[in-house]
Amino acid sequence: MRTSGWAWLVRSLILLGLGTMLVWWGVLEWGAEHHWLLAALQYAPYWALLAPLVVTFLLSWTQGWRWRLLALAALLLLLGPVMGLVVSRGDAGAGHVRLMTYNIKAYLNVLRTGGVGRVAWEVAEHNPDIVVMQDAGEVRAAEMPLPEGAKQLIGDRQLYATGQYIVASRFPLRDCSTGLISYAKEVHTYVHCVVHAYGQDIDLYTAHLLSPRDGLNALRKKAWRGSEDWERSVNARLTQSKTLAEVLSHRQRPAILAGDLNAPERSMVVQTLLDVGLRDAFSAGGWGYGYTHGHSLRDGVSINRIDHILVSDEIGVADCQVGGKEASDHRPVIADLWIHRD
Repeated sequence: MRTSGWAWLVRSLILLGLGTMLVWWGVLEWGAEHHWLLAALQYAPYWALLAPLVVTFLLSWTQGWRWRLLALAALLLLLGPVMGLVVSRGDAGAGHVRLMTYNIKAYLNVLRTGGVGRVAWEVAEHNPDIVVMQDAGEVRAAEMPLPEGAKQLIGDRQLYATGQYIVASRFPLRDCSTGLISYAKEVHTYVHCVVHAYGQDIDLYTAHLLSPRDGLNALRKKAWRGSEDWERSVNARLTQSKTLAEVLSHRQRPAILAGDLNAPERSMVVQTLLDVGLRDAFSAGGWGYGYTHGHSLRDGVSINRIDHILVSDEIGVADCQVGGKEASDHRPVIADLWIHRD
């Protein structure tokens, strides 16, 4: 029996959808930064593919059951591995610590009425024992009197503040310092402190890697002519992550790295850090997609998980979640950790 033109069209759409999802899943697992264009596609809003794949799945019901299964497989690949769905049970352990990382965009919030107050409310809502902040340079406690709203950010926690970073902890902090994660001729830093909790010293790091914003904007506005700017942006983050990985590879204690890494977990940027014995807290103890960025764009929807809490194997993850989008361009990430993992 000859296949009708309609059947050929539907089946072609099914195969196209499935093939696209398989290829993109493979690219994400391989490492998108192997090519600058693929690296840019890491930041694409994958949910935009949901509507065409749903339509294709509905159309597949005009075909046989095998075609329906192929269309369903494409849809599940998108909703699962491509969009980064996490379903995790978490760990068991002892010595509970709640840690939050938050890029608070202070340089924007100090200009907004109640801006710092909204950040303070978000911190109070989750009540972390330890909070690390990036882009907090306008509320640096070490260099200027804190406004009332900024005092609420710290509460009863011990404080270390330098540059764009704030580290605040209910557990004792010591030996806080900055290190370099520079790229090209740009000087950039991270912060390291030792936290003592439940009889254990822990190396706590916070870092803010180069934003992809300028590189992506160059690519959007200048197309191929912007590729050099974007390649430099990609290479800068890779350089920074390799520097951090080298530091972490020499650790003598359990370690936590929390911050705005400006890259998805499956990126080569984050994988470089995972390769030295860290794991992503959301993947270890979270549910859902955990997207932290993108809601400040036109659609108002978070589309990327680029803020992370990474922990060494000695530390357990009971739970991990993301906070609200009202106070910053970045949602905070909050992890309930076990200092002594079973």
